Amino acid sequence: MRMTERQCPLCGSAGNSKVYSEANFDAQRLDEFSFASRKIPEYAHYRLMLCGKCDLIYASPIPAENTLSSKYQEAEFVSADESGYASLTYGRVLASMLSKLPDLESALDIGTSDGAFLEVLVSSGFDQVEGVEPSRASIAAAKPEIRSLISEGIFDSSCYQGGKFSLITCFQTLEHLSDPQKLCRDIFGYLKSGGAGLLVCHNFRAVSSKVLGARSPIMDIEHLQLFSPVSLKIIMENAGFTNVKVKRVVNRYPLHYWTRMLPMPNTLKKYLIETSKRLRIGLVPVSLPAGNISVTGYRNS
Repeated sequence: MRMTERQCPLCGSAGNSKVYSEANFDAQRLDEFSFASRKIPEYAHYRLMLCGKCDLIYASPIPAENTLSSKYQEAEFVSADESGYASLTYGRVLASMLSKLPDLESALDIGTSDGAFLEVLVSSGFDQVEGVEPSRASIAAAKPEIRSLISEGIFDSSCYQGGKFSLITCFQTLEHLSDPQKLCRDIFGYLKSGGAGLLVCHNFRAVSSKVLGARSPIMDIEHLQLFSPVSLKIIMENAGFTNVKVKRVVNRYPLHYWTRMLPMPNTLKKYLIETSKRLRIGLVPVSLPAGNISVTGYRNS
């Protein structure tokens, strides 16, 4: 892969940065699962830099934009069950926001996967619901009545009307973009007055990330940056959002999913996953603070 150096995507400087972790990946071993969500962790990553000014970890150098786009278009879809569990978690965050929105006329979900969260938006009362997703396999896994709500491709702000949406959501996607600041500004620009943005990201300052270190699932070839509560608030405020709030997210997944995330040999991991599913204990939902954070912000003009 042709790689390009870059500076901190928040402050635009490399002068405040130091190496957080040297690159650890083999380009020849990357496949259609390497860029799929909720896969078995590979712990592969580009060289990671830590910006002391923004408290942001960012990858540099990174692959060309067209290379990344094609990887996500070809990515496999791993699990509809876990996508459904994630959407219910995000739905609980959304529930606390509904009364603060100007109306429930329109909502957009960026990086919508199989559209599980679009179902939550519909059931929450939104009149017009849209999603955008680059992975063809993820869209193919969507329910027929939801699939028609999803546009295939990388989010392109030129395809949407400014000031249209009451709510724009983006879950576990901001880490994957070469220019995350642009996405936040686009989200702000496509909200109507009083509208809100709701994003969920990994928190590299979480206890789980500190304990697992290089064996944390967030150390991933997909992640071009990793946020903390500080950097997540900065990126939203830079985009123009007000009343920005960052909160911890408690995730709920079946036990077999949490087993998949554990740092152990894959052979043993696959055996434990299949055995737990067969005994049905692996299907039991378990809630854990797994190192995710949500951020909400509003457009007041």
